[in-house]
Formats: sequence, structure tokens, C-alpha cells
Amino acid sequence: MFPDQMTAVEIAAPGDADQLRPTTRPVPVPCHDQILIKIAYAGVNRPDVLQRAGSYAPPPGASDLPGLEASGEIVGMGAGVTRWKKGEQVCALLPGGGYAEYAVCHADHALRIPKGMTLREGACLPETAFTVWSNVVQRGGLTGGERFLVHGGTSGIGMMAIQIARALGARVFATAGSDKKCAAIGALGATAINYRTQDFTKVLAEAGGANLILDMVGGSYIPRNIKSLALDGRLVMIAFLEGPKVELNFAQVMVNRLTITGSTLRPQSDVAKAEIADAIRKQLWPMVAAGSVGVTIDSEFALAEAAAAHRRMESSGHIGKIVLKVAGD
Repeated sequence: MFPDQMTAVEIAAPGDADQLRPTTRPVPVPCHDQILIKIAYAGVNRPDVLQRAGSYAPPPGASDLPGLEASGEIVGMGAGVTRWKKGEQVCALLPGGGYAEYAVCHADHALRIPKGMTLREGACLPETAFTVWSNVVQRGGLTGGERFLVHGGTSGIGMMAIQIARALGARVFATAGSDKKCAAIGALGATAINYRTQDFTKVLAEAGGANLILDMVGGSYIPRNIKSLALDGRLVMIAFLEGPKVELNFAQVMVNRLTITGSTLRPQSDVAKAEIADAIRKQLWPMVAAGSVGVTIDSEFALAEAAAAHRRMESSGHIGKIVLKVAGD
């Protein structure tokens, strides 16, 4: 059995990292089609930082606690759950609530920990896997032999995107802002572009243009992305660190037959997320089991040190994923 109360980290008020405070909350009760997970580790993601700052509200019905991915053991199930048993270890995409000892999620948004991976590594997979697979493969349509550019190459999203694109047989380019980060990109088999000393539009032009670009920067990068695309190229937007508004010459889009699209993951329906999870289970997890896609962990913090984890992310010095240890393996 599990207790009635749990330790969690809440957002006391919108603001800086110091607004993340330890608290005691009731253990959530799984509803129909939901599972209750005793969390071992929780991944830290950029949307957590945005939520803490007050600019990314949780969807209706979701926990107000931050945390969009976690790993652990199933300890409870609501009515209608048939695919899982208590005691199974999973990683899961959460609508929120990962910064806690227990969390609930839809049963179809959980996945078994890939073969050969620990709970610690597994906690770092769902948010990045769901985001990259749905945007690069499903929405972006990346195929072998194409040229792919991802910005923020050493973020969790970036490193996942590099590896998936490489596993699909694409030629991969990625941007980063230091020699150390560029070395990490190179170690994954991608061509690194130091945006402080190189112009990615020139690098891609010399290569023939990108067939697909995954961008989370926005702002001034948007017209430069358009310039960097090959004929019939696709631009997929998933975030706007520089902002969502920019002046753009759409004549380039028409002449070069470009496609501009994008998505956000958290507000999507349970059915849509379940469909992404099914594709990941069938197509991505074998890549992970084969060793062609893995996890790079930058740093680990205790749950009570969530504020320090956020400061690490906001420093932009991290390479790979930041993880919170809640209970351990």
C-alpha cells in the first residue's frame, strides 16, 4: 500500500527558481484509464521553467505541480486499465505532477523502460521522445538520405533529435554555442555549427540546403531557417526562446515550395498522445534497445534541490538531460 500524503515540490508563485518549494500533498488517486506511479526519477525540461515563470499554464484537470516525465513503479490503477500490472516499472509522459513522490497519468502514455536502461535514464526519455518523434518523424516526415538541422543540439530535445535522425539515415547538422557543446554534437555523429562563430545559413547552403529543420529558438532564427531550406523543405517549430513574432518574406516560401508547421505536446488529447506512444513503442524503442539512440545525462539533483536544477537549465551550460532523484532505483 502507499501513504495518503507525499512530498512534492510546488510553484509557490510565478517567478524565479526560488519559487520552487517543498510541500506535502495528498497522493493522487488514479481515475478511469489512469495509473499511479511511485516515482523514482523525474526529468527536468524547459516547459517546467516556463511554467514556474508563469508563462505555461497546465491544461485543465492537470496537476499544478511541474514535471512532465518520470520513471518508477506502478502501485495503483483506475478502472479500465488492463495493459499494466502493479509492480511493473515504467517511464511515462505526464500532464504535470512529476516533481513528487507519486503521480498519475493515462495508462496509454506509459512505456516499459527500454531494455538495458535504468530508471534514471528512463525518466529522461518520454518528453523528448514524444516531442521529437511526433515532430521530426510524423509531422516533419524525415527520411533516410535527407539533410536535417536541429537548433539547440545539446539540449535533451536536440540530442534525441540528432540520434533519431542518424538512425533513420539522415545527414545531421546541429547548432550550439561553445566548442565543448560542439564536441558533444560531433560525438553523436552530427556536423556541429558554433552559432557564435559560424553562420548556419552558409553551412547549410554549401551542403545543398536542409530538407527539414527543427527549431525551438524562433525570433531571428525564423527567416534564417527559411533561407536555409532546400526546395520542398520543411520547417517545424516547437518553441520560441527568442519569441514567436517576426517579419517574414513569404515569397521565399512560395518560390521554394516550403512547408512551415509546428506543434505543442502538452495540450494534445489523450488519444493523440496514446498514438504517439504506440509509434514510439513499435519504432523508437527498438532503436534504443539496439543502442543507436540513448540518453546523455548532464546532472542529477535531489527532489528538494529542484530550484538548483532549474538554475542549471537556465544557465544553458548543460549538455543533455537534467534529472531529479526522488526515490532511486
